[in-house]
Amino acid sequence: MNIDHSAAKVVIPSPLHTVDNVGAPGSPPDSAAKAPRRPEPAAPVSMSERLADRGARFVAFASRTHSLRQAATIRIGFGAFFAFYLLREWPNRRVLFGDLNPWAVDMARTLGSDTHSFTVLAWSGDRWWFELVYHGAIVASVLLMLGWRTRATAVLFLAGVLSVENRSPFVGDAGDDIIRIMAIYLVFTRCGHIWSLDARRWLRACTQKARREHAAVVMWLALGPLLVFLSVFNWTGWAAAFWVLWSFQGLWFAAGRWFPEHTARALLDSGAAMLHNCAMLVIAVQVCFIYGSAGLYKSQGFTWQNGSAVYYAMQLDLFRPWPWLSDLFSTHMLVTYLFCYGTVIMQISFPFTLGYRRVKNILLPLMMLEHAGIAVILGIPFLSLAMMVSDAVFLPTAFLVRVGDRVTRRTAWVRKRRHATHARTGPPPSVVLSP
Repeated sequence: MNIDHSAAKVVIPSPLHTVDNVGAPGSPPDSAAKAPRRPEPAAPVSMSERLADRGARFVAFASRTHSLRQAATIRIGFGAFFAFYLLREWPNRRVLFGDLNPWAVDMARTLGSDTHSFTVLAWSGDRWWFELVYHGAIVASVLLMLGWRTRATAVLFLAGVLSVENRSPFVGDAGDDIIRIMAIYLVFTRCGHIWSLDARRWLRACTQKARREHAAVVMWLALGPLLVFLSVFNWTGWAAAFWVLWSFQGLWFAAGRWFPEHTARALLDSGAAMLHNCAMLVIAVQVCFIYGSAGLYKSQGFTWQNGSAVYYAMQLDLFRPWPWLSDLFSTHMLVTYLFCYGTVIMQISFPFTLGYRRVKNILLPLMMLEHAGIAVILGIPFLSLAMMVSDAVFLPTAFLVRVGDRVTRRTAWVRKRRHATHARTGPPPSVVLSP
């Protein structure tokens, strides 16, 4: 076999003869010819356009509801707090707030006219009126905790809190002041959009055929005569505030009933969202004021400076619910010393840690544990519980989402287990009807 070696030539391709460079040798490549041009400089934006853009972004941000889970946590906490407080004082209710109270009705009226405070218990000194208001406040607290018609029950909760607390203003402690303040802010929040019976009803209305709501309209109409009676009997600034709330609620019903697609309804919705955001911001600022003022006031005291304030507090009989526990802590001076200085440092520094999320998320549980310790050791449960509920405004949303999902899964598991048990054994005896 003869092999022609002249045909076996090794050809080394030139870079100019590749697939991408198919032109003649020495010609520039097509990729260089097709190179993208430099973008032309954008036209300068005027100051008015910048301000208009920023204003539009701010309106879009402010008209979107924020911190719904925090608001729901505060609603549940304060509803349970006040209901538990009234039930705990139920055996002594007449002496503390009712017709057997040493602080007579005439004295309450005089003090209310001087301080412009609101209480419906000053209208009459009869027992039946007191029992009606007291138990009505318990019902309003439970309904607010469950989230049933929160727009109306939040106002009724506010009226109940102010009526009971202002009837005997010298009975409570700082926890009563906190709940009076927070009950006012809670009226302006959308605290029923998450974890409530209202949210459950809205979900059913979205998934099923929507039915016309009659209970809310009936409640709105029933509260009108009460406001008329309040205005005739005792016209104050609080009566005017309740009239404004009642009127806006009626406007909301009218817009949703007759003008659901109108621009006015969207405007009312955006205004309600902005009002909610402002109320949550005010709650956060109020908590910061409480901690900052308390810490600065403590730092001026001699017993807090030398670390003996907690020791002397645990020696008072009023703050010794568990004497053995108080003696156990008071014998360790280093613990009381660190508790004093730690309390002052955390209270003063807390408002400044809100800009640092990691530091705030570490400091917030420590402050809640401190409140729990004060409730157990010093026997001040309601003040500690009020502050712990108020601190919920700073809880991370991711944490609340995980808690809500876990509770939802647990509830669904219990419901599924119950349905499976009923499917195997039949309904419980209480459900079976006798022939």
